[in-house]
Amino acid sequence: MDEILQIRRAHPEESGFLTDLAMRSKAHWPYDRAFLEDVRPDLTLRPEKFMPDFHVYILEAAGTPVGFCSLVPLDRETVELDDLFIEPDCIGKGYGQRLWNYAVNLARELGFARIVLVSDPYAEPFYARQGAVRIGEKTSSLRAGRVLPVMEYELAR
Repeated sequence: MDEILQIRRAHPEESGFLTDLAMRSKAHWPYDRAFLEDVRPDLTLRPEKFMPDFHVYILEAAGTPVGFCSLVPLDRETVELDDLFIEPDCIGKGYGQRLWNYAVNLARELGFARIVLVSDPYAEPFYARQGAVRIGEKTSSLRAGRVLPVMEYELAR
């Protein structure tokens, strides 16, 4: 049976819900409670993400939100995939792929040449399967010794 999927633009009043979704999604990985509390400020969606130049989109399955993504323009050529989170019980069902494809197509339509992202180490294999390549690393400000992959995806024009 085919599921009814819809992607729509998020609204500022949904920022609390989306923050909670991001926290649930991050908790899917084997992080301790202290780390999850430390990362909460970084995962909190702020009103500026809903400005006209920012793009926050929710994926709904049969009307229920199952994930979201956001794109943040960095310059004329580059957009950052700032968020891509899926409800934990929906991980592995193709929803992340659906949001990734949407973000790639939107970035291309908006005229960007590349997508960059700072990946959670556990999510790096997902982005690598999509064709993103590691171009560097960023040291985490939250934990000593934690390194985050910096990845890039070139958009075909």
